Amino acid sequence: MNLIEIELELKKRLSYPYLWGRKQNNYYNGQTNFIYEIKSFEKLLEEINIRFKGKNDYNNFFNYALNRWYNYWSARAAEDIFCSLPNIVPAKNERDRLVDFSIYGINFDHKSSVFPKGYDGTFEDALKNPGDLCEWLYENQSQEQRKHLKNRLFIILYSPQGNHWKLKAEISLIKTRIEGYVNNFNKDKLIKISLEKDSITLSDIIWVVK
Repeated sequence: MNLIEIELELKKRLSYPYLWGRKQNNYYNGQTNFIYEIKSFEKLLEEINIRFKGKNDYNNFFNYALNRWYNYWSARAAEDIFCSLPNIVPAKNERDRLVDFSIYGINFDHKSSVFPKGYDGTFEDALKNPGDLCEWLYENQSQEQRKHLKNRLFIILYSPQGNHWKLKAEISLIKTRIEGYVNNFNKDKLIKISLEKDSITLSDIIWVVK
């Protein structure tokens, strides 16, 4: 994957407001699955117009497709960064929703998330006690396809100005943070959470702050 190219395309989306208008659901997901095949922002806009122009709920489809495309390709870029690094082995099955890669033999899924509005604490609180935020993220994760309680690394995006979502386009910055984390990886410092009976989940947070 050409990370410079992906970053340029993602940043083209920043001129549009980040609006969902509805929770993610199977119907809208099915109607917008073309986002997985399109890297160009201009081609994305063309495809949205081809499929939805003239429909009464055009704006809903427009915003939904833009957000899914933006989130998906940012996450794909992050996964590509992880898998390009030494001591990381990509998952054998690309469709495995529980594992994206392993670090020193420990399996992880990864998820990029903005600092959550609903978290009962400040950003400073989370920095001091990342385990509390990790547990909150597991307990409050969306009920979508990738929901699970297995090992996960969270990339948490935070901007003091509040536009956390815009940091998903900062692929170069995300790359620097991921590389720093992996270079200093210590399995003994992973956050251990008891989410299932007789099972311990390993997690951690990679902070991306600008």
